[in-house]
Amino acid sequence: MGLFRRKPKLRPADRPPLAADERVLAWAAVGDGEGGGVVVASNLGLWLPGRQDRLGWHDILKAVWSGRELTVTPAERIAERDGYLLVADHPAESHLLLDPGELPHQVRERVTRSVAYTQHHPVPGGAGRVAARRVPGVDGLTWTVRLDPGTPTDDPEALAEIDHLVAAARAATAPADA
Repeated sequence: MGLFRRKPKLRPADRPPLAADERVLAWAAVGDGEGGGVVVASNLGLWLPGRQDRLGWHDILKAVWSGRELTVTPAERIAERDGYLLVADHPAESHLLLDPGELPHQVRERVTRSVAYTQHHPVPGGAGRVAARRVPGVDGLTWTVRLDPGTPTDDPEALAEIDHLVAAARAATAPADA
């Protein structure tokens, strides 16, 4: 009998303000002690309790499921460079999910599927990860560089190296007929 048990529908009061072309894929209520709320995965991103806006799949640097807690690390935009965004880790958010259902699977699948290219490189004064992400509704790839903690964000030598790394990655991933 439990095999065919269906999860109850998301209550209208818990439903985030979805875009016209957005649909709910999975959701889970947040456990006790966190003020309630729900985590909602849609085809366009993740809605977290206490946020008024959706976190796009391409804006999630890391998502970890411990078996009880979903921890999400969003990107924090540092600067817009020529053809890419410079980002760093925004403080992680953790949510206890007592009945997670399909939510952890959907989060992992959607974040992973958004990544088209990723490579970690040393740069003067630190390191960074060059990534190309797929963004729903946007043609082509969106490029970002996530700097490791402590890597300078304003060092001309580091920025020149990052510019070079992004240009090389874009050239290497460009379609042959472009």
